[in-house]
Amino acid sequence: MSARRGLTIALAASVAVAALEFWGGLRSHSLALTTDAVHVCTDIFALVLALTASIAATRPADVRRTFGYGRIEILGALVNGTLLLVATVVIAFEAARRFSQPVQPQTTIMTIVATAGLILNAVAALALRQRGERDVNVRAALFHVLGDALGAIAVIIGGIAIALTHRAWIDPALSLLVAAMIVAGVFRLMREAADVLLESVPAGLDPDAVEARLRRIAGVGGVHDLHVWSIGSSSYALSAHVLLEDRRISEAASVLREIDECLKHDFRIGHVTVQFECDDCPVVVAH
Repeated sequence: MSARRGLTIALAASVAVAALEFWGGLRSHSLALTTDAVHVCTDIFALVLALTASIAATRPADVRRTFGYGRIEILGALVNGTLLLVATVVIAFEAARRFSQPVQPQTTIMTIVATAGLILNAVAALALRQRGERDVNVRAALFHVLGDALGAIAVIIGGIAIALTHRAWIDPALSLLVAAMIVAGVFRLMREAADVLLESVPAGLDPDAVEARLRRIAGVGGVHDLHVWSIGSSSYALSAHVLLEDRRISEAASVLREIDECLKHDFRIGHVTVQFECDDCPVVVAH
């Protein structure tokens, strides 16, 4: 199964979960179920980003957007993250109100709907599992789907607990727990988006390790002015000045190919700009 098809199936399943849980939350008067539906919405957006990244990766750059369209998803992340934080604040206020004015949810509907949501989450996880072993973009989406499953399990346990104890406060308490999960996920998403816009070094990538690897290439005498940044969530770029021993242009071209291959293979850096320098020869700029 292709990454795009797996993401599409997972997205459709997650939309169905959100719609089902919103309906179930209204019918059962369960704030926890409604909050979990909002939680699923955060992961629907994560799946949309992953699908957008998959599509944008195949769209060629043009004369105005020479690095392509990878940052469309980043702009969307900031907008949607803000909207989800507002929704979470509304849920928190409603939970606080319900602690003082308890509402007994219909636990049968609550539990059945959450169970159906858990089954759909399993379908989404299966659609992503195989490609997630090879594709970091799909793997991130898989983690979001598994987070949805945890939220559904919490609601199921809460529904059973309320049915057995008749303690209505369990429902708003669960909603606050799921709301905390939403806030944590949204802040992480927005921090990653801000890092891309600030052209920070990608998470998990060590510039010192990149420089050390380049210095091990035959013919490279030194590296300085090295910069690594993200174009999109999984698209990296690098620029650097590389000091070469005095050699023929054909030999310099061979070194450049090796630099390009090692950066793509070892660090997943796809956009590489290198400026060659040497003490006793003219400067050669290679792209």
